[in-house]
Amino acid sequence: MRPGILKIAATLLTLGSTAASAVFVTSHLKNATAPLQPPVLTSTSTLGGTVVVGPSVQPTSQDPITSTYAS
Repeated sequence: MRPGILKIAATLLTLGSTAASAVFVTSHLKNATAPLQPPVLTSTSTLGGTVVVGPSVQPTSQDPITSTYAS
């Protein structure tokens, strides 16, 4: 009798958590008009100084790496 009650309880718990997850996911839809990347602050003045924020990857004029082989 006891193993049967355990199986029923585990099944009900699984079905309940699955239903709760489905309700949660459908009630929190993504905003389709949200930008992919937020705007970046380019410069601002603070206490007589200037803070410049921009992308951390800069273009270069060097040839691209064509191989990663190392001996």
